[in-house]
Amino acid sequence: MQIFDTHAHYDDRAFDEDRNAILEGGLFEKQYLGFETADENEVEKEYIVTNVANIGCSIKSSVVSADMAKKYDYMYAVVGVIPHHVADMTEDDIETLRTLARENEKVVAIGEIGLDYYYEEPSHELQHRWFVRQMELAKELGLPIVIHSRDAAQDTVELMKQAHAEEIGGVVHCYSYSEEMSREFLKMGFFFGIGGVVTFKNSKKLKRAVESIPLDRIVLETDSPYLTPSPNRGKRNDSRYLPYVIHEIARLKGLTPEEVAETTYQNALRLYNLKPVREEL
Repeated sequence: MQIFDTHAHYDDRAFDEDRNAILEGGLFEKQYLGFETADENEVEKEYIVTNVANIGCSIKSSVVSADMAKKYDYMYAVVGVIPHHVADMTEDDIETLRTLARENEKVVAIGEIGLDYYYEEPSHELQHRWFVRQMELAKELGLPIVIHSRDAAQDTVELMKQAHAEEIGGVVHCYSYSEEMSREFLKMGFFFGIGGVVTFKNSKKLKRAVESIPLDRIVLETDSPYLTPSPNRGKRNDSRYLPYVIHEIARLKGLTPEEVAETTYQNALRLYNLKPVREEL
């Protein structure tokens, strides 16, 4: 079964010691994971990572992501500035993002962008300004957006509505809000990035949301090197752990792993407006 990791950070320093080994072959080792069927028999399933989107968080990481996408045929890049880094953002940075997207066909979205109220800084005003500005850029370029939103659900939705995000499209990365809030994003036609958190025992709110979100609006993501799924919490995350996420989504929705893997793979292609680059390895 093919897997598309729609949100990873392989440029992160956590991969400095073995990045090349992972990206030049390690990701594509076939993974096998047991799945308990309705008749209580365990069936072993085969998975293989075939595509990855590497996500920019700053201008520097966006440039690196774009370069990585050029180097690896299975990889795509998303460029943008995360809320944590907008304090010093300028229109020159917008021009840099515009150039990266226009000059590299492997750049498939603007992100990750949005709001994060977990910390006091940068100010909400600055976060709002650059979230809207980057949505405007995405609309100009005809690219979807990858949204980062933490402790800021209502403001995120309001700014998306003001920017007519339903005309842009994209994904709410690492979805963590309620089933009720998911309906607001569904109305705008957005996808939901689901990763390792859904496997955590205490993620009851997310589990309820996943039960209700249509499978054709879910994409898989790792946010690697972060948010490693159970039973591997505490280890560095990478795309090879996504079968655990597939199995939990399948359990929650009463589906087979094959249905989840195939549908989420096709959803990822729709999200990023792609045709498969690597169909078989």
